[in-house]
Amino acid sequence: MSGHRNKVRIIGGQWRSRQVEFADQAALRPTPDRIRETLFNWLRDHLIGARCLDLFAGSGVLGIEALSRGAAQVAFVDNHAQAIQGIASQCTKLGVTDADFYHQDVMVFLQTTT
Repeated sequence: MSGHRNKVRIIGGQWRSRQVEFADQAALRPTPDRIRETLFNWLRDHLIGARCLDLFAGSGVLGIEALSRGAAQVAFVDNHAQAIQGIASQCTKLGVTDADFYHQDVMVFLQTTT
């Protein structure tokens, strides 16, 4: 990923306080900390061992947060190649092994994936 780099913080789980980098793209706006905290508080009883989708993944922070908090697997889907490459790179840095990356339109992915 070239150009200006942005960072967002993982707020819970095994990678708490780690920074996830993402490319500077006009349409890419990571989910803010407060919203992620609320979302994952709601999901905490269902997340351990779950298989998750991070659709319109962008920075990948939602899926990475899910993995950090005990999800077994995450599929990241986004139609921007640079976003998917960045998410894959961040997952590699964190040692993630249970993730799949799809450079594909989300609606096509949902229609063709079973």
